[in-house]
Amino acid sequence: MPTTYLFVPGSRPERFAKALASGADRVILDLEDAVSPADKPQAREAIGAWIATLDSTARAAILVRLNDALSPWHAEDLVWLSAQPVGEVMLSKCESADQIAAVHARMAPGARVLPLIETVRGVMGLNDIARAPQVSRLAFGSIDYLLDLDLPGPGFALDAAATAIAMASRAAELPPPVAGVTPELEAGRVTGDLLHARGLGFGAKLCIHPTQVGVVREAMRPDEQTLAWASRVNSAWQAASSQGAIQVDGRMVDKPVALRAQRILALAGLPI
Repeated sequence: MPTTYLFVPGSRPERFAKALASGADRVILDLEDAVSPADKPQAREAIGAWIATLDSTARAAILVRLNDALSPWHAEDLVWLSAQPVGEVMLSKCESADQIAAVHARMAPGARVLPLIETVRGVMGLNDIARAPQVSRLAFGSIDYLLDLDLPGPGFALDAAATAIAMASRAAELPPPVAGVTPELEAGRVTGDLLHARGLGFGAKLCIHPTQVGVVREAMRPDEQTLAWASRVNSAWQAASSQGAIQVDGRMVDKPVALRAQRILALAGLPI
């Protein structure tokens, strides 16, 4: 499951290949905030021309972020999208399942939509959004959410929205959602934001600079002590699968603990 999503302005085609080579699991070619209104037509052309040069493996790592459904540029995005071999898009400021369906109708069968929840209306519509059949997973646009609710900064209200996104994802059997961007590039701040989001149920992060990708990837990986514990628990659980609760390191291990150990191993890319 992807854990790093790197934004690249759609108006900067010289950065596209570098972003793809950055180590990010997914590259988001942006048609929204990172592109001025005057540059949006050229950005669409640049993205389309570059995607046409990619093989199927590279294309699978690409998303395009569309302007939101209420913006004056959304209709042109949809016209453009209908002629592109794009397998997944991010929908800015998504507020309803109908918006998702309208976007997906312009895409090939099997394509996916990643809704970016950035408004109070989006949070209020989470259950329907998360259960839309075209959705791959959810993401939180935390900075725009602060603006929409007129919040001075992170705090309880932001965490409440984030938790709601994580809960809606779980209820709809989606992967853990993608946390919002960290404007600062300092590694400690990026790591701190990610760990806070992990504590709220998130499993990936949006990045705005290639240097953040490695920081997020490292912070997502469990430490060696945790991996060793997970390996011991998993091995003991597999060996005693018919016995119910067991003891590992002097502590009781039942099914929920064993499943947590397996998730830790899977996150690190280790066999279960």
